[in-house]
Amino acid sequence: MAFALRKHDSEFDAPPMSDMNVTPLVDVMLVLLIVFMVAAPLMAAGVPVDLPKTQAKPLVDQKQPIAVSITGEGKLFVDQREVAADELILVLGENADSKERRIHVRGDKTIAYGKVIEVMGLINSAGYTKVALVSESASSSAQGAPPTATR
Repeated sequence: MAFALRKHDSEFDAPPMSDMNVTPLVDVMLVLLIVFMVAAPLMAAGVPVDLPKTQAKPLVDQKQPIAVSITGEGKLFVDQREVAADELILVLGENADSKERRIHVRGDKTIAYGKVIEVMGLINSAGYTKVALVSESASSSAQGAPPTATR
């Protein structure tokens, strides 16, 4: 605790005041906050498990995904067929046997981002849940590898 003492003897001086110094308290709280912020992600890592090895092949869908492409001019294509924006859901219904069919949206890099999101929202609002964006990594374009889909 800190005390404010009188500087000289005088009849009109106020009595000594006692104030609590909160600076060390704030320092300790900030250190504890930083420690918990660093330690929290480590606690959420889960239980370490040594998984067994297997010779099984990864599961593969037998059906190819439906490709919805948006060209630089804003034209829509379902696989190789050009469609209007208002016909997109009808054509997807003809090509997909269920709403669980994978749909890959391929947007030209010169097209506005909003147009791609608009098409994805239209597909999603029709009930299709497995919609993914297709991109090409820098290493795959040099080696001729196929583009990858991301969700």
